[in-house]
Amino acid sequence: MGKKNKKERVNVVYSTNSNYEYDSSDTNEEETLPPSEQDLRVYIEKKGRGGKTASVVKYFVGTTDDLTTLSKIIKASCGVGGSVKDGEIIIQGDQRDKIVKLLSSKNYGIKKAGG
Repeated sequence: MGKKNKKERVNVVYSTNSNYEYDSSDTNEEETLPPSEQDLRVYIEKKGRGGKTASVVKYFVGTTDDLTTLSKIIKASCGVGGSVKDGEIIIQGDQRDKIVKLLSSKNYGIKKAGG
């Protein structure tokens, strides 16, 4: 067992089980679906945001790089800030109509949802 293999172990210091398989820290991301196959939802949320309103785009299927790129496009189009957390795009303010219009023009499957 080389040094490289030891560094890939996660949360295990030592095991007496000779058949134990060490977990690797490698995470396999899903391939990004084409826009026409995406089924996105845009929510308006206030909870946990200090009373501020935020538009949240959920259910994107793809890599984090593609999610970040889509987030940048939305933020630039709406002229507001935002972030990407836990596979969701969070946009400041009630921008739901602008987001739906933008993503539908780019052939994404998108619907308004929630409050």
